[in-house]
Amino acid sequence: MNKKTGIIILLLLYCGVSFAQAPLLTDVPNRRATSLDGKWQYIIDPYETGFYDYRYKELSENNPAAYWNSDEPKNKTDLVEFGYNDKYSLSVPGDWNHQDRQFVYYEGTVWYKKSFDYKKRAKNDKVFLYFGAVNYRADVYLNGKKLGAHEGGFTPFDFEIPDNILKEKNNHLIVRVNNVRHKDDVPTLNTDWWNYGGITRSVLLIEEPQTYVQDFFIHLKKEKPGSIPSTKNAEVEGWIALNKIPENAESITVSIPELNFKKQFITTAQKTNINFTLPKIKLWSPENPKLYEVIISTKTDTLKDKIGFRTIEAYNKQILLNGKPVFLRGIAIHEEIPQDVRRAWSKEDAEYLLHQAKELNCNMVRLAHYPHDETMTRLADSLGMLVWSEIPVYWTIDFSSKDVYQKAETQLHEMITRDHNRASVIVWSVGNETPVSEARTNFMHSLINHAHSLDSTRMVSAALEVNYNSGKNINEIDDPLGQYVDLVSFNEYLGWYGGTPDKCRTTNWTTPYEKPLFISETGAGAKYGFHADSLTRFSEEYQAWYYKEQINMLRRMPNNWVGMSPWIMADFRSPKRNNPLYQEGWNRKGLYDDKGNKKKAFYILQNFYKDIQLHGKPQ
Repeated sequence: MNKKTGIIILLLLYCGVSFAQAPLLTDVPNRRATSLDGKWQYIIDPYETGFYDYRYKELSENNPAAYWNSDEPKNKTDLVEFGYNDKYSLSVPGDWNHQDRQFVYYEGTVWYKKSFDYKKRAKNDKVFLYFGAVNYRADVYLNGKKLGAHEGGFTPFDFEIPDNILKEKNNHLIVRVNNVRHKDDVPTLNTDWWNYGGITRSVLLIEEPQTYVQDFFIHLKKEKPGSIPSTKNAEVEGWIALNKIPENAESITVSIPELNFKKQFITTAQKTNINFTLPKIKLWSPENPKLYEVIISTKTDTLKDKIGFRTIEAYNKQILLNGKPVFLRGIAIHEEIPQDVRRAWSKEDAEYLLHQAKELNCNMVRLAHYPHDETMTRLADSLGMLVWSEIPVYWTIDFSSKDVYQKAETQLHEMITRDHNRASVIVWSVGNETPVSEARTNFMHSLINHAHSLDSTRMVSAALEVNYNSGKNINEIDDPLGQYVDLVSFNEYLGWYGGTPDKCRTTNWTTPYEKPLFISETGAGAKYGFHADSLTRFSEEYQAWYYKEQINMLRRMPNNWVGMSPWIMADFRSPKRNNPLYQEGWNRKGLYDDKGNKKKAFYILQNFYKDIQLHGKPQ
């Protein structure tokens, strides 16, 4: 049993769960799957009547009052006080908030029901129930039996379905979804984004043979720091994990058809380290996002994926992509389609968001403030968009709590496990704007170490705190966490929070850390179509002035400045933003508004990035 599996089993035992969660399946889009997406029946349950008795104790599994059991009375004298009906249906994937006005501000429990038939392809196959994400807690029941529970609103999870539960006909799948915010959750109570509830990503049944490829990680071998990887006789390494230790020696074949490459490995272990040499490859980059089909096959299973080969590292105060300095022309993105006021989840949604970033002349996106749907990172691979991927350790959580740390580490583990073969992902971020304390620094340092232990091929960072009192007109990024990250990143809003944009004219930035320096957020709010002089807050002219002054200040940045991801690409929903004239529940720092219109500041940043694209980093 690996460490992650043991942790999950302990968590589930604590929750009273019947069956432990299976180790996470990866490369899910390329597995044999049956979609359970579509219309699901629902019950709104704000008092948790279907989960707790009147003493507020969790109902026993066979209690007829539990909403995971049958809602059909056995005879006319039976008392049944709940029921599922097509009249009350929600689309899955999808948040509940945008689907009916009664859900707009709702935080609580909603029960989902999906009925389905399923016949296995082979009698001895294993069947897994896979969720792309559910916000925030999911309790999952199949035919009245609890499969397990999961916490965390933005990472995938799955359960192996015991053979004695799954039927060929008339299965009923019940999911209790609860999005109530708690102090000991990740994220915690206070966030500057909408708490969309529901089954927000796809639900699948995945069928696998008794022995199958659980996961694999394949990448270019790290050579000497700072070196340019060779495209001839390129050394590749990684590992392949089966779901269990094979009874006899198992043959695993790795093939890359385009390169006429095939190599066989013999293993007697569950996880096997591999290495091989490719005679000639093209490196993945934003300018040439080359992907190769890689096929992993055993005598019982075949798994395919499209993988780009590249190296990324922080070296000599620069970010090196394939051994050469790269400047990150970024933008931050929320997983939201503002025109529909909903969570993004589909390939079409990802195309819309990433093409907006492309139009801005970006080569990088910060996926804030949580892991986005897998369609985003896979499409970023194809488009050549560099990605910062983050877990929602956001603002002030309980950094002294071991339970909270375990939730954060589990989400980090699930994020990295899902996307470790994505060439586009160059930064794993462990949090955003966390206040400095010894407990917090230890908490975050442990997350950084965990990320490095899972993946040594990428940079690890976090949005750090800024010391605005380090000296006259000098702001210093001396957050003690900076000594542990690979990329020193910080958020600054000089001219929006505190003073006006002309303050940028006399401000300089510095850091004691001999590492690349990245501005992970900067921005100002504007209501599209509101025009005034540049001193008027929320006008497009103020936001445009802000970006002009920021850009002039950036020309004085130290030599280790390697890029930025301004806040934010599009206006997004937030209950914290309540100005009745300019916000009305929207964070207005977007360069696009909530209808897709471009504000004046869009063109200023677009031209700045175009100039960098043509002439290099400003001096």
